Amino acid sequence: MPDVVVQCPAGVFRGQNAIAGDPRGGVEVWKGIRYALAPTGARRWRAPEPAPAQDADAIAFGPAAPQAPSPTIQLGDGTRIDEDCLSLNIWRPARRGGEALPVMVWVHGGAYALGSSAQPLYDGSRLAAEQGVVIVSINYRLGALGFVEMSAYSTPEQPFDSNIGLRDVLLALRWVQANIAAFGGDPARVTVAGESAGAGIVTTLLATPAASGLFARAIAESSPVSSVYGIPRATGVAERLLAHLGLRPDAAASARDAPVESIIAATSALFAEIPASAPGTLAFAPAVDGDLVPEAPVNALRAGRGLPVPLLIGTNRDEASLFHFMRSPLMPVTDAEIMRMFTQLHAERPELALPSVEQVLTAYRGLPPKRRGLAVARDIAFRLPTLWAAEGHAQVADTWLYRFDLATPALTLMGIGATHGAELPYVWGNLGTRHTNPALRLGGRRAAESASARLRARWGSFIRGEAPDATGLPGAAAWPTYRAAGPSLVIDRRDRLADDLDAALRRAWGDATIAFS
Repeated sequence: MPDVVVQCPAGVFRGQNAIAGDPRGGVEVWKGIRYALAPTGARRWRAPEPAPAQDADAIAFGPAAPQAPSPTIQLGDGTRIDEDCLSLNIWRPARRGGEALPVMVWVHGGAYALGSSAQPLYDGSRLAAEQGVVIVSINYRLGALGFVEMSAYSTPEQPFDSNIGLRDVLLALRWVQANIAAFGGDPARVTVAGESAGAGIVTTLLATPAASGLFARAIAESSPVSSVYGIPRATGVAERLLAHLGLRPDAAASARDAPVESIIAATSALFAEIPASAPGTLAFAPAVDGDLVPEAPVNALRAGRGLPVPLLIGTNRDEASLFHFMRSPLMPVTDAEIMRMFTQLHAERPELALPSVEQVLTAYRGLPPKRRGLAVARDIAFRLPTLWAAEGHAQVADTWLYRFDLATPALTLMGIGATHGAELPYVWGNLGTRHTNPALRLGGRRAAESASARLRARWGSFIRGEAPDATGLPGAAAWPTYRAAGPSLVIDRRDRLADDLDAALRRAWGDATIAFS
């Protein structure tokens, strides 16, 4: 039964007490708070509209955005799929005193097409109670409903808005600014954080003027910073969506009447088709619309034009291995795919001084072909854009750069290593057991717990407005701010600082910046 009541401008919400497994006490939790009207019917592919004031029990997660099942995404027991999905969840420490607490707003990942705030991995109980912060996790529209650019078909009678999923996140952040004080949070100390596509939204927000003032800090874990496309490319995906729905471009408005099951099927088809025809390109991503997103975020960040807020950013050592293991189409890992990607890049952007594939491969001398392909895919998709963003953003705000290298014995034996998303259980403190977490089945628990304690302390310190230090914990190292060719924190069984960790990569790419059009 609900037992924690909060009244705020958005209404009256009844939550529950929960046990966090932390000696400092439990947490109070509100789940499934609607922050926008149902984005259905005439509101499909339109900017979200704020929900009216409510009087509601907030004790169950809201539905996940429409998506196909995925073996890599566990949505949580009982999670429904529904187009009416725009909700958020809040965890706050039960023993918090009277001081307003810093806030972390979490944007989940999933290639802009998968995932939910209800995933057990993102249970905020331990992080909130232990670090003394308020955790907010949000849902936003995904796939064809959130990241296909239908605005080219907009008419006065049938308008379509751009960057739908990004606008959902912006509205959720505005909800937090207006209401979080009633939940014990400090609206002046909001950190927006995310991983993978969620981190891509974070780095895009840093280049979005409309996001100014909505957050004071940012965390980006494995962001595909440069995978934000111009309107011509984005409109091409919209054309293919209409074709899958059996519609001509002049009948685009009829897509609003398409069954959501047809939209999910089209999302799945495009998810595979787009990267197959254009290696290294995502089907779904934010768009440089010249309005909400005025320029490619990677260009803005590299030039130091991002919102000047402190940034914690990094990648994992073996980002691409999971995509290869799952036979995902998202990553080009063969020599032929990599060569085709470079050929397309040069053809599409002849005005850019892009290096040749031969020059880039100098950074991978000595690696066998399979490992070379994985390394190139990792660096083009994640490490290199992250490096560009960190170097530029360090000119305008404190920036900390990391690489996560820790791999359990099971992940090492599987050849996956410190793969994409591997840091998430450590950050949230939700490692599970060897029975519930396959990564721990061959041991490694002690090292995992130690690394998790360090990551929680570092992330917690950053959210509280401090430097992300954890030198009081075993295996930790000091973590200075980043400057070009400066120190990165390497997170492993014992943390270490590495000066100019990415020197070979920077030399191979020179001054080039990939910003797709």
